[in-house]
Amino acid sequence: MVFSTSIYSIQLSSSYYYSSSCCIAAAPYSKPKPKQLSLNRTSAFLSDMDATSSPGLYPLHLCKTLHLVRHAQGIHNVAGEKDHDAYLSEELFDAHLSPLGWQQVDHLRKHVQETGLSKKINLVIVSPLLRTMQTAVGVFGGEGYKDGMNVPPLMVADAGESHRPAISSLNCPPFVAVELCRERIGVHPCDRRKSIKEYQPLFPAIDFSLIESDEDILWKANTREKNEALAVRGMKFLKWLWTRKEKEIALVTHSGFLYQTLNAFGSDCHPSVKSEICKHFANCELRSVVIVDRSMMGSDPATTNYPGKIPSGLDLPSDVADEKHSEGVAK
Repeated sequence: MVFSTSIYSIQLSSSYYYSSSCCIAAAPYSKPKPKQLSLNRTSAFLSDMDATSSPGLYPLHLCKTLHLVRHAQGIHNVAGEKDHDAYLSEELFDAHLSPLGWQQVDHLRKHVQETGLSKKINLVIVSPLLRTMQTAVGVFGGEGYKDGMNVPPLMVADAGESHRPAISSLNCPPFVAVELCRERIGVHPCDRRKSIKEYQPLFPAIDFSLIESDEDILWKANTREKNEALAVRGMKFLKWLWTRKEKEIALVTHSGFLYQTLNAFGSDCHPSVKSEICKHFANCELRSVVIVDRSMMGSDPATTNYPGKIPSGLDLPSDVADEKHSEGVAK
């Protein structure tokens, strides 16, 4: 299911998440249209409208479009479905995609190409775990890689037991690995990553420069990250996102990260909107949302706005003229 994009606001509202100046946007709840009002009643009507019944407008340069993707089925999903204790198995360390997972990747790839989405994305951000990187390059990467190309492959042949040919980085957006958007940390070996030195030869065109430690120093065998901590990490990730110049971004990450982060949004909306934002993601599901910067914390100047009245000339709007005329009559 694709989550329809819009510039309507859904404000952050949660009892235990810290305040954020971002909001996720989606189609708003609208009450039945009222009868047409006279102009002198419009202001009073608008002041009485509650947040869930009225759309919100935001300048385009204060918005980013995010295409959120959960990784395709991994071998840990298969094992865990049969026996939850399997998640504790070292055999599932940094789990790779299952054969069905690669089929899911192929289907999503076809979808993003048929809808034109693949041509719109300026950046792909990916969690630095094997299953997410395989999903990201499989969905948003180029066509087959051939020896002699003047660009490195996004993924070499058979990386992570994929049984797949190499994937090209030609005509693709940049791919950047970001530690903030990885899965819930701790206890489960499937959520522990390999060293960056091991990943780099497998995914030569993914940029790992933002990851500070070569080894996984965050994962702890005896401590599992709590919901609140995961949500705070998610909000920190969204704030970091505003430091990027790109406006249309694909994020390939994990169910737990998405669920806890998105649950911070939509509490002031119609329940169906809240439900659409916050429900768990299926394997290889994509939802598109708009994130709005309400505080100007990371925005660039508008690039599409035009000042108007160039060349300059007389330009008194009729509404302004009416107001001036009314003021003159009143005096």
